[in-house]
This record gives sequence, C-alpha cells and structure tokens, in this order.
Amino acid sequence: MRLGYNTNGLAHHRLRDAIELLADEGYTSVAITLDAGALDPFEEPASLARQVHQVRDALDRRGLARVIETGARYLLNPRLKHDPTLMDPDPRRRAVRVDFLLRAIDLAKALGAEAVSFWSGGAPGPLDDEDGLTRLAVALQPVLAHAEAAEMPLAFEPEPGMFIDTLDRFARLDERIRHPLFDLTVDVGHVHCSGEGDIAGLLRRWRSRIRNIHIEDMVPGVHEHLMFGQGTMEFPPILDALRAIDYPGGVHVELSRHSHMAVEAVRASAAFLKPLMNPPR
Repeated sequence: MRLGYNTNGLAHHRLRDAIELLADEGYTSVAITLDAGALDPFEEPASLARQVHQVRDALDRRGLARVIETGARYLLNPRLKHDPTLMDPDPRRRAVRVDFLLRAIDLAKALGAEAVSFWSGGAPGPLDDEDGLTRLAVALQPVLAHAEAAEMPLAFEPEPGMFIDTLDRFARLDERIRHPLFDLTVDVGHVHCSGEGDIAGLLRRWRSRIRNIHIEDMVPGVHEHLMFGQGTMEFPPILDALRAIDYPGGVHVELSRHSHMAVEAVRASAAFLKPLMNPPR
C-alpha cells in the first residue's frame, strides 16, 4: 500500500504545487479531485491538454501513483452541492453527471491513473429501493461501456447520506452490474460512521474488489472528516488488515474541509500514518 492524499484537501493550492508538496512530505500516491482550477474537464480542450501533460509529467517525475476522484462540490451546478447525480429523476440531469464521468475516464486514461472513483449521489425524493437500484444501474451503463473501451477500472464509493451508503447496499448494486471493471472505493471513516461493523473484517471480506482507500478519523453517526486523533477510530487494525490482504493501492487521506490548513494537515497525517503503515519489525 502507498501513503496518499486527496487534493480536495488542497483546494487553495495549484495542482502542480500540491503534487510537489505531497511528494516532498513522503506521499507516494495522489487522489486527484477534478474541479474548477484542477483539471476542469469542461475547460477549453487545448488548454486542458496542456494541463494534463504538465500534471502527468509532475506525477511521473516524482514517482507518484494516481487515481481520479469525482466528488467536486460545485463543478456541475454552482448553486447546489453535488448536483445533479446519477439518482436524479430527470434523465437529462442524470446525463450531465454521466457526461462528467465519461470525461473523468478520458482524463484518467490520459494521466495513466489506476481508477476513477465516484458515488451514486442521494435520492432527491422518496424512492422505492428496487426502482432506485434500477435507475442507478441504467445510468451506469454508458459509464461502464466507456470504462471498458478505455480499459479503466471504476471504484464505486458507498457514502453516508447517498442512495448507496454502505457496503451491503453496494453488494445489492453489484449483483445488477456484474462487470469486471466495477469495483470499490472503501472510505474507512464512512464504515465507522455508518456502524457497518468491524472495519478490518470488512476489508478482508472485500479484498479482491478494493481499488481505492480513503482514510480519516470520524465518530459514529456523524459524517464529518476529522484529523487523526479527533475521532473514535482505531487505526492499527485497519492498516494491519490492508497489509494482510496485500492491498497494493493508495491509502488516501481525505480531509476536504482542511484546505485552510492544508500544509499542517498533510504533515500531521503523514506523521500519524507512516509508523502504522510501516511498523518496526
């Protein structure tokens, strides 16, 4: 496994500056959140192509692995966070999210990324469970087809408050999808927040499907990403489980509300996690 960091916690840094900072602090993987000013996929094509070349060069030069994240808050709708989603009842609005994910796959391919991470979004109103699963599965078909053409793995993230909010509900969706490129982002804080059970045991259970890990501290029942030591999570068993399953990817710190103190958060997270990821023998 590799120590990583999500750039949604470096929102006030230029992306290439963020890459240099993370490399200097000992990180070896970057979860790049596409956003305004950070590889905005809706930017003019020639300008975007230049940025992709520069960012890939920076990542390659510093030897950093990378995944693409799609959780930008206001990129698709400047007035409403995370809108629209794959769960929107209006197919035209769902298509906006689908188009974004297709562009994310293209950018991931151009950057040599390991996966594209995304989520369902919340249901905007009352929705029968079976109808919701059907809506989501249908919306995912063009995304899966595009990922297949690009040979790009997808890492679906269950998230509290969204239609697919737990690993158990991911399993129900997975039964409908059944695609070799459709795998998991596991946010260990989300598992703790949702009270899903023993995190280490769940990591072992899903070992063959995990493409991406998010990590932070959290408390049960409150979806707030906290600095390590500010929540109630026990991290040694989590890192032990990731070692036991030979997880090869990034363990990406996600502190999306800490950009105002990004350098401090980057350094404190590395100081906390490095000894747990590489314990003395």
